[in-house]
Amino acid sequence: MGLKVHWYGALFATAIACGFQVMKRIYIKEKLPVESLDNLLMYCVIGIIVGARLAHCIFYDPAYYFSNPLKIFAIWEGGLASHGGGLGAILALYYYRRKMDMPFLFLLDRLAIATAIFGFFVRMANFMNSEILGLPSNVPWAIIFERIDMLPRHPAQLYEAFAYLAIFIGLWAIYKYTEMKQKEGAIFGLFLVLVFSARFAIEFVKVKQAAYAEGMTWSAGQWLSVPFLIVGVVLLVMPYLNKKVKA
Repeated sequence: MGLKVHWYGALFATAIACGFQVMKRIYIKEKLPVESLDNLLMYCVIGIIVGARLAHCIFYDPAYYFSNPLKIFAIWEGGLASHGGGLGAILALYYYRRKMDMPFLFLLDRLAIATAIFGFFVRMANFMNSEILGLPSNVPWAIIFERIDMLPRHPAQLYEAFAYLAIFIGLWAIYKYTEMKQKEGAIFGLFLVLVFSARFAIEFVKVKQAAYAEGMTWSAGQWLSVPFLIVGVVLLVMPYLNKKVKA
């Protein structure tokens, strides 16, 4: 009997493993307790899954899930929202930080780097699973997702995946070669600005996932990106403003 590869599960596991390895390298470099990363991994995985599922149910299809509340637990049927996953990871990190007695923004700066590479593999998983489709298009690189229909479409998942990969490379270089890591919150702020700017722009070529957003100029994903963008700008500029005030 042949081996059946479930690409979504394999790539999601790869996302977790790569994110873990990035954090491990950072912990070793900064002489932090590597053994505590097992707890961080467990908290973050739980936070991401619970947050992503609840956000999908509440923001993308509330009528269905409020009418069928037991379906909220049917994660195997699909439906995870990255905005909720991000918030779940932040809450998980806060819980971890309280146990480890480490600065919250310090940890967020470092987790942001790992989250960027995590996002790359998750979007590749969405691509393999024919999820989060782009709008029909006749651009030369359009792709037909035969599981859905025979229309050539924008490969929106790949747009996001490679945007996140570029953000990971940029953040890693900033962490390794600049002094920005000394300004707590700045790297995380830059991460939020870059990720949600990319997400906002790419949403214009995506099929709207929330039925109630069909008549709206912006999609649900764009509206949900705005608060993250605002927080990102504040976190990015605050350390530099504080320095000027002290000077």
